Order: sequence, then C-alpha cells, then structure tokens
Amino acid sequence: MKRSVKVLCLSVALVAGCQAGGVPKAPGQLDLAAEVVRLDRPGPPTRPEGACWEKDVTPAVIETVTEQVLVTEEERDAAGQVVKPATYRTDTRARMVQDREEVWFRAPCPADYTLDFVASLQRALKARGYYLLPLTGALDAPTRDAVRRFQADRGLDSPLLSLAAARDLGLLPTALDEL
Repeated sequence: MKRSVKVLCLSVALVAGCQAGGVPKAPGQLDLAAEVVRLDRPGPPTRPEGACWEKDVTPAVIETVTEQVLVTEEERDAAGQVVKPATYRTDTRARMVQDREEVWFRAPCPADYTLDFVASLQRALKARGYYLLPLTGALDAPTRDAVRRFQADRGLDSPLLSLAAARDLGLLPTALDEL
C-alpha cells in the first residue's frame, strides 16, 4: 500500500511538472497573404536577385444588396381590419467591395517542377487531405485545384504554388535548413 502511494505521488509530480513548464504549442498555420506583393508598376519585383515570381489576379468582390421598400402603407377600416395591404418594391444594387488586383508572390523556379517534385507535391497535399487522386507527377487541373485550396486556407487563393507553401509542405528547404 505504501508503494502505491509513492507511485501515485510520483505520477502527480510528473504531471504537475509537465503542466508547470507548459507543453509547447503546435506551430500556427502559415499566413501566405503576408507573402503577396502589390506593385504600382508592371512586371515582377526585382529583388531578391535570382528569385522566381508568379503573378495572379485577385477577383473583384461585388456585393449585391436587395431590400424591400414601402411604396404605399396599408389601409385599415374603423374596426382595424386591413382593407388594402401595403405595397412594396424591390430595390437591388451592386456595390464594389474589392477591386480586381494583380499580385505577385515568390514561387519555386520552373526548373524545380520536375516529375518527382510534382509527385512529392501531390503526396504532401494528399497527406493533408487536399489531393484525393492517384499520384501522377503531372501538374494538372486537380493538382492546381488542391494547391489553390491548400493555399486559400492560408490566405492566398491561387492555383499557382508559392515558395512559402512549398516550404510549408516540406518540398523545398526553409531558411533554417540552409544554415
């Protein structure tokens, strides 16, 4: 009986020790929107030297507002019964929420897109539930759609693979890997 109390105390001390120091949190999801560059001139950014860039266009966001507007009020008799119901008209208008915009972001260079690289891309997307088809190594429409969905969850709605997303997927070395 004495031994079980010691084991229990040791177990409680270990759990308390883990809680006191805290458990490291999982890394947050990468924000790819921070990688986007908006330019006031045509062409890709010029820095860093030798970097590859992709261009995409963010779609315009248009909001349609529809509301019912009272034309004539209802009429009631002396007893309070509705003699003539109210009439309404529908007004619909569109409002531009966000303009269409050309954006640039760093991307893997064309030489990186080998059959093995694309197959690894598909494998990494498949492991995360974004790509459901067999691995082909082809950068086809289903692969680009999976890339778009993966990146959209991280703030970049583009079917073109960003360098940051490729690194996040473990396909290219990160800055820490290059040290």
